[in-house]
Amino acid sequence: MIGERDITKVQELVYEMKVEQVMTKDIISVSPHSLMIELRDLLREKRISGVPVVDEGRLVGLVSIEDFIKCLAEGEIDIPIKDRMSINIKTLYNNEPLVQAVEEFDRTGYGRFPVIDRESGELVGIITKGDIVRGLLKKIEIEYHAEEIHRYRASHFFEDIVADKTTLIFQYKVISKDFNRAGQTSSGLKKTLRRMGMPSKVIRRVAIATYEAEMNIVVFTDGGQITARITPQEIRIDIVDSGPGIPDIEKAMQPGFSTAPDWIRELGFGAGMGLPNIKKCSDQMNLDSTVGKGTHLEITFNLNEKMKLGSGNDS
Repeated sequence: MIGERDITKVQELVYEMKVEQVMTKDIISVSPHSLMIELRDLLREKRISGVPVVDEGRLVGLVSIEDFIKCLAEGEIDIPIKDRMSINIKTLYNNEPLVQAVEEFDRTGYGRFPVIDRESGELVGIITKGDIVRGLLKKIEIEYHAEEIHRYRASHFFEDIVADKTTLIFQYKVISKDFNRAGQTSSGLKKTLRRMGMPSKVIRRVAIATYEAEMNIVVFTDGGQITARITPQEIRIDIVDSGPGIPDIEKAMQPGFSTAPDWIRELGFGAGMGLPNIKKCSDQMNLDSTVGKGTHLEITFNLNEKMKLGSGNDS
């Protein structure tokens, strides 16, 4: 769960990026019919501590250096890998948000996860903690150069408009259960705000809160709409869905509470941190829900004197 107001660039990117953007695609694997003694040479040559076991493109198990050591101690290094591999495998999908991978590493303590293509079911990569760190550093460098090239000041933008009152409105449609497009709304809004020169700290808070709201629509409802209204004073996000509604808002606001079905949890969503994270990111949050009709969530981010438009270089 994120801390109140202490959102970093890394946290922002973890919500935006997908697993496939950082995973290792050059997969080193073994056949279930190979012998354990062959595993020793592979681990030594590649300097790795474990590999996926693949049969005709499908992941069937995992085998590690610990498995080899046990075989060595028992004098059974000439047996097939399939007799020693682990078959209860925790995997990630290639198009899952990177934040799900981070949470799984933290929850399980594992060193690596095989990555499966959601459509074909085939093994397409391996992700480690090191892959995440390297991918984030690369993304930070790319975005830094892009911002230097494309940045312009929002303060100038509003100053150039002749009107007594100015409001920019951006609307996004969110499709239910469309996990391939999940996260596109928050990512698109983030890019828009960055190109307007909004303060980085505000952008991070908006991006994470909008992502959580977007995923709630995708996972729990029949679809909805996210509308961002931007003035020189504030950013207001309205999230409206046609879903089952929230029977107990007070309980829903408790960290870890979730009504997500098992199949949603298997996809890596529904951890029960969405609404608490939204509240911590925003300056103001209003939630209204009617069972059987849907939910209306309004979140506001102040553009006060300490975060003037155009101060996009803050960290």
